[in-house]
Amino acid sequence: MEAPLTLKAGDRTIATTMRTPGHDLELALGWLVAEGVARTSADVTELTSCDTDTVQVRLATGVKVPQARLGATSSACGVCGSDSIAEVLNRRPLAGLIELPIMDVSGHPSPPPASPIVEPLVDAGVLVSLPDRLREAQRAFAQTGGLHAAGLFTPEGELLCVREDVGRHNAVDKVIGWAVTHNLLPAKNLVLQVSGRASFELVQKATMAGIPLLSAVSAPSTLAVDLAEEAGLTLAGFVRGDSMNLYTHAERVRVEVPVSA
Repeated sequence: MEAPLTLKAGDRTIATTMRTPGHDLELALGWLVAEGVARTSADVTELTSCDTDTVQVRLATGVKVPQARLGATSSACGVCGSDSIAEVLNRRPLAGLIELPIMDVSGHPSPPPASPIVEPLVDAGVLVSLPDRLREAQRAFAQTGGLHAAGLFTPEGELLCVREDVGRHNAVDKVIGWAVTHNLLPAKNLVLQVSGRASFELVQKATMAGIPLLSAVSAPSTLAVDLAEEAGLTLAGFVRGDSMNLYTHAERVRVEVPVSA
């Protein structure tokens, strides 16, 4: 199914997206995290499904209601790519993957500190196994052949949550919303596996949730790679069979190199 979902704060519509019905409250929570509206679960005091196509959001005192937009994600074009990356980094919670830049007395960003050494998060053998594990859990896809999926995994390859949707961005919002309800954000020790390509908006959502590694079975876009590099996120693409491409911050993936005889 594909049907509209409207998010409202009071009488104000803040977003509308086309989605597969189900887990709508998780979708709303994930979207609020991705947009930088909710940084902790305390920022959302109430979520209510008013009917089959509306979720009512009540935000905590002092949390700014976002401007209305059509579509539950923002995208970016090549012309405004640098501005879009800067916007994501500025909206990211301080508990994200890297700290926000410190301004010097002139108002310009000071040189960033040396990158800390990042211990490997996941073995390459585990990482290449995740697409098959995700596919095995895609019950709706098995019936229809028409849905994207997103899954949150532990570094050992245990599937914690899988969600399916006609929109890849909605599937990611749903698993992030699930993580919010289980107090797992920032998800600094989890891997996000998606069934399609890695777009800018998916890297944005992973960054806002504090997820350190995004793995996709298909290609990333150039802007997705740029944002992942700036945000300190490990981005893997073409994760299929027994191979993958590591585009950014490959130090989080442990690769055992055979010793030559």
